[in-house]
Amino acid sequence: MSQNNSNEMKAALAVIEKINAVDGFDPSQFAIEYTDLKTNETRKYLPVVIRLAWFRLKYEKGKVSVKVEREGEGFVATARVYCDYKGEETMFLAEGTAYRAPLADGFVSVRGWAQTAAIGVALRNAGFGLQFDLAGEDVVETMTDGHMASAVMQSEKENAAVSGRKTLEPPPPELTPEERFRLASQKPCPIVKYNGRTLGDMIMLDPNALKWVAEKYTGDETIKEAAKYLCDYAVSQSVA
Repeated sequence: MSQNNSNEMKAALAVIEKINAVDGFDPSQFAIEYTDLKTNETRKYLPVVIRLAWFRLKYEKGKVSVKVEREGEGFVATARVYCDYKGEETMFLAEGTAYRAPLADGFVSVRGWAQTAAIGVALRNAGFGLQFDLAGEDVVETMTDGHMASAVMQSEKENAAVSGRKTLEPPPPELTPEERFRLASQKPCPIVKYNGRTLGDMIMLDPNALKWVAEKYTGDETIKEAAKYLCDYAVSQSVA
């Protein structure tokens, strides 16, 4: 690239950086570096969680909506960002879609990955972090190579360790009732009598024992919450 072209690019980026500008907030401070495993180029990337924070600073009444549907073995997610949560359904600022399929190494929750990717694309399309994505068209939200994404997350952790700040993680995926039921069912039953059994086993084996864990068990809050969910889920299914 010639010196003139380089200067023109810098000037263009300076203008783009003013898009969605918020007084007192500099997104470049949160950008992380990652190496593109296909080209070995070092690029900068703005995590989705920072784009979300930036969006909230810019639009205090804004809204982000996400719809996720199963497609084949994976999920396709569509995200929309709105300037005002009271706005009409079709009056969105930008939209983004992403598809994710399971990886051989079980890298992340496929549903959550698709959801986070779609939000990132929608925010990019709305101009949040666009200046970083211009460094390479093959941005993190749209890439399909899980190992490249893994490299980005590792870089983020290293940067956090150096700066002393907490590692920024994508927003946790919203589980379906079926997924929550499956996870809760896999929790071990804490009652000695049922050692080796799971909370899911208690639904048929001893419902009263499951109720006891949900109401009176004090050993592990996660197990107690799982038991509560299973009890509530059973009630909802019986009513339905």
